[in-house]
Amino acid sequence: MALIYGLLWRLLLVLVHINRALVLWLRVRLRSWKGRLWERAMAGLLLPVALAGFPDHQKRLDQNPDANANPVTGNSSAGRRSRWLSDGRSLEKLPVHIGLLVTEEEPSYTDIANLVVWCMAVGISYVSVYDNHGAFRKNNSRLLEEIGRQQQDLLGAEGSKCNVDFLSRGGDDRQHHGVSCGPTVKVLSPEDGKQSIVQAAQRLCRSVENKERSSKDISVSMLDVLLRDSKNVPDPELVVKFGPVESTLGFLPWHIRLTEFISLPSHRNVSYEDLLSVLQRFSSCQQRLGH
Repeated sequence: MALIYGLLWRLLLVLVHINRALVLWLRVRLRSWKGRLWERAMAGLLLPVALAGFPDHQKRLDQNPDANANPVTGNSSAGRRSRWLSDGRSLEKLPVHIGLLVTEEEPSYTDIANLVVWCMAVGISYVSVYDNHGAFRKNNSRLLEEIGRQQQDLLGAEGSKCNVDFLSRGGDDRQHHGVSCGPTVKVLSPEDGKQSIVQAAQRLCRSVENKERSSKDISVSMLDVLLRDSKNVPDPELVVKFGPVESTLGFLPWHIRLTEFISLPSHRNVSYEDLLSVLQRFSSCQQRLGH
């Protein structure tokens, strides 16, 4: 009888060990199954979010085609050139000649150079730079160097070389810097404004005194011919004035009878979006022209 009890006890022990092994196995399997279930649940929740963000990312790429461009290959410059040219073409009216009038005391050559290059990039043919103190004229080589540097940085090495045309005092002699017939940049000073009118009047008076002309020959059209350094350069349709001074400060008084003036607080740290906003305002404005 004792032998039977011993066998039954051993059988019970075996069953207990088997039960413990089954419970342990089930716990491990349950944890693994719960982990996979949690991962699948999280993936199901995050997938729609990821898919929802993809169109926004693609939209940003469409708006800024050079966002992921490789700066080494120059794709960034090509994307910028394409965008700026497209912006210029999208405007209903684009000035052929734009003036940059700086009324601030300390000029920033880098910011003005950026503005010049942006104007070229959108398709503006003539850019005039003016300040009341003649700082840009006195340091024209520095401005020319900065324009060339910014042109290469913003447009790439293959960008067209600008033809920077520095007018000398009085407008009779011209100094040319550049190697191509691309957009023209003029650096002006007060001598090109009121002083040029005085000089033109003096020339007319001397011609009458020397009997080269009669006083009856003097007319507005004749004075207009004397005041224009080149018949191929149109009057500025738009002048962007930078700074708090509410004055044209002598900027080409003979040439701005039909010019639209738009003011910005400063030329320092100016952005391309600031320039584009000005061009959009000019494009939408209506000029009566006295009719």
